[in-house]
Amino acid sequence: MLRLTPILLAVAYAIVMYRISVWRTNRELDDRSTELADPDLRKLTDRLARALDLKHIPVYVYEIDPVNGLAAPDGRIFITRGFYRKFRNGEVTGEEMVSVIAHELGHVALGHARKRMIDFSGQNALRTVLVVLLGRFVPVIGPWIANALTSLLAARLSRSDEYEADEYAAALLTKAGFGVEPQKSLFRKLDALTQQRSGMAPAWLMSHPKTDERIAALEKLEQRWSKV
Repeated sequence: MLRLTPILLAVAYAIVMYRISVWRTNRELDDRSTELADPDLRKLTDRLARALDLKHIPVYVYEIDPVNGLAAPDGRIFITRGFYRKFRNGEVTGEEMVSVIAHELGHVALGHARKRMIDFSGQNALRTVLVVLLGRFVPVIGPWIANALTSLLAARLSRSDEYEADEYAAALLTKAGFGVEPQKSLFRKLDALTQQRSGMAPAWLMSHPKTDERIAALEKLEQRWSKV
């Protein structure tokens, strides 16, 4: 039992820290967000709602400049002011914006927030075990190796969640009559919109898959569905 104590403490610590992070995130979003009232986007999100047998899908604008969409731990869907500004400027179409909302709905429907808490707890326990084991053999760099390995695992799990949310969004967009093209066209713009260069880091170090790999995955889905 004594041998398990550090692992149990690591899991408990991870759960507490995750809960604190959720509370802080929700508070930040409450303070800096308002519900989206754009009538053009509302018509498009209503099509998603009908496909899900819902009356309405509330979407909120988070008042920060970076281009992003997110699903809050409590299930609310957000787009950033910077992203909405791209839409108003004509750099992003309404259908492309809706593809982002569908993707975030996928994170909610697939329970990724809860899954992240479980993953985070497991990763913290694994880090503790690795630090102890590696510390015996490589005491100087053992903790660094342990942190690097658990970071790689976290990135891989995150990429898996993104692929799952992409597939959910593709199915929902197809059911709503948009098809998969808005997702693909947005991905082609994504690096420029976010001013990032996905090729700068190896894919296995990134929390999101490379854009060309996400497009390829969607095209495989289209091919599979066309045969049904």
